[in-house]
Amino acid sequence: MEQEKAYWLAWSQISGIGAISLKKIYQHFGSLEAAWQAKAIAFSKVEGLNSKALTTIQTRRLQVDVETLISQHYQHNPFFWTPSDAEYPRLLLETPSPPPLLYYLGQVEPTENAGITPMIGIVGTRNPTEYGKRWTKKITQALVHHGFGIVSGMAAGIDTVAHHSCLEAKGRTIAVLGTGVDTVYPYSNSSLHQRLQKEGLIVSEYSAGTQPDRGHFPARNRIIAGLCRAVIIIEAPKRSGALITARFANDFCRDVYVLPGSLDTSQSLGCLALLNSGAHVILGIEHLLEMLGTMPCLDIIASPPKKIPNLEPNLKEIYELINQESTALDTIVEQTGKSTGEILAALSQLELMDLIFQLPGMRYQIKD
Repeated sequence: MEQEKAYWLAWSQISGIGAISLKKIYQHFGSLEAAWQAKAIAFSKVEGLNSKALTTIQTRRLQVDVETLISQHYQHNPFFWTPSDAEYPRLLLETPSPPPLLYYLGQVEPTENAGITPMIGIVGTRNPTEYGKRWTKKITQALVHHGFGIVSGMAAGIDTVAHHSCLEAKGRTIAVLGTGVDTVYPYSNSSLHQRLQKEGLIVSEYSAGTQPDRGHFPARNRIIAGLCRAVIIIEAPKRSGALITARFANDFCRDVYVLPGSLDTSQSLGCLALLNSGAHVILGIEHLLEMLGTMPCLDIIASPPKKIPNLEPNLKEIYELINQESTALDTIVEQTGKSTGEILAALSQLELMDLIFQLPGMRYQIKD
């Protein structure tokens, strides 16, 4: 697993290969180590890679020493996950563009990463009204008291109120930054940053020391949406980063809830536009909790008991090794000690029995 982590880092250094393309490469080859070793012609079968990207891949692979790269990286970035790590946040992994590297600082909570603890995003304007701040506090504390965690972006305004309100209520909160996890922005949130390290979690797709950049924050918003079961927009003008978060949430099939405001208030105009586009209106705390209560319990739905069909011992052994997240052929061979030919024959039988199906990169997954 550590070796695969090194290759996620190496691939992330290749210009022009973003999170979406890298996920496709990973799915096609089954591992990024295998992709790194693959011949250039093999990448022509990966959807979305043009000739320029293929040339860049071939050139950069010859220039990068993977072992040296990971060793140097760890000196300044000791804590990060890649999609190949079991600890990588599960909901984020399911999005089209999970960050290849997700750095973290603070207290890791396994139930969050597994998707068991329901996380709700709360975002809004950097210049909230007293109404917006008051309702951010009320909503946050009510959610904490009902077992929800809070995700926001540690920006000034609504984000800051949401984080503080969550901590005051003894709740769990995650801050997603557009800088390195060690960089405080805005500087007025220095004390909040310190407190989050002790009582919450800070995550970012940017390495240590990365300073604020305008282009980082829209990308950051997809991570906020990806980590959550739903997103709440408190106040947002017509041009607001919170609206970008809402758009990502919609793309990721997350529910979007909006606090209604006044037409006379510029901070409410973006929210009213979201309501006009079909977002859920918040009519009060009980109403919000009632709507959130209709969300299916992720841990129950996503991990049903696996029914083992009546199979002969050889097939049963292989079938039990294949999980719903997909299993590589090499893993099955290694764990069973059987030859590749024997395994492929058994897998073919299981496919014909409509019990499993094959994914790109010689990976297999059971059918629901």
